[in-house]
Amino acid sequence: MKRRILLVDDELAILLTLKAILEMHHFEVETASSAKEGSQKMTKATYDMIITDMRMETETAGYDVIRAAKQQPYDPAVAILTAYPSLGSDWKTKGAHSLLVKPVNTDELLRQLEHLLSTHQSRNEKHTPPPRPEKAAKAEKKAI
Repeated sequence: MKRRILLVDDELAILLTLKAILEMHHFEVETASSAKEGSQKMTKATYDMIITDMRMETETAGYDVIRAAKQQPYDPAVAILTAYPSLGSDWKTKGAHSLLVKPVNTDELLRQLEHLLSTHQSRNEKHTPPPRPEKAAKAEKKAI
């Protein structure tokens, strides 16, 4: 199954280039050209990862995207893609899992995304109780 990514950036060239690169590497990619559009798309579909630019409609529009991602029940991994890496550690406290700095070469971008997706998935599996076998669930119900 292809992993789904929502890419949010107000620069059309970035959206189209990254979308093509990610699709060539077996990701399913949706795009949004603003924080508002990205937030709306998150409520209509599920994504394994959200990648957002920081500076779009406002200097901190990326944080709006992160906030929206954190409200989704499917808990996507979140990365900020920015040409302005001087964000300090604010991006971590706002809920992003990774900071990707433009320009980034394709191999490095893919390596970072794969790492983020696998660590995020592992972290989620540790915090999700394993499903109970059907027989145990039925027996437990009868006992109550």
